[in-house]
Amino acid sequence: MTKNCIQTLKIIDSLINLSTFSDLLGIKPDAYVFHCRVNLTTQKRLAASVARCGQRKIWLDPNEISEISNANSRQTIRKLIADGLIIKKPVTMHSRSRARELKEARKLGRHRGLGKRKGTADARMPSQVIWMRRLRVLRRLLVKYRASGKIDKHLYHNLYNLSKGNTFKHKRALVEHIHRAKAEKARERVLKEEMDAKRAKTKAARERKQERVVAKQRQLLGDEN
Repeated sequence: MTKNCIQTLKIIDSLINLSTFSDLLGIKPDAYVFHCRVNLTTQKRLAASVARCGQRKIWLDPNEISEISNANSRQTIRKLIADGLIIKKPVTMHSRSRARELKEARKLGRHRGLGKRKGTADARMPSQVIWMRRLRVLRRLLVKYRASGKIDKHLYHNLYNLSKGNTFKHKRALVEHIHRAKAEKARERVLKEEMDAKRAKTKAARERKQERVVAKQRQLLGDEN
């Protein structure tokens, strides 16, 4: 390290003035030369230990190298940190603003064309996952309707098996089927009531007719006697 610094300084001296070069660096010439000849690894290690960070986060003032090099204890390092000769660099922030903007754009369908897709359609969204989500939606709706009394346990069991058999592609189809099933059940109930009433009416008419026949037979027997 020292040989390289000396060779570099000789080349710089042959090209430009050392003071001009130090002005470009923002440090004093003697401090630059001293920095090339001094190993500050120990000071950096102690400063990193005191500041509770890595050595890459430690900044040493190049204009105060001579004073920093004399620090050989943590107490002295703490004083230099308090004086501002040794500074802990701030944590590098990694902004997520661009990632959030990209996420919002993808919600609208941007950046999802054929050129952006990696993997097969089933790898990107497995059919098994789609099936599980759809079936859970249907079963959740059936449980809700049964709990609220909109369907009875018999219709629930029937619709449960139909859902498992891939009869309904979405929730709207299931709701429409429930409405049709309830309407059909109500129509069958009305028809059954009408048939029962008609059957009772026919039975009553038959009984009345039988009574008239019996009464007429009795009347004929009475006339003969």
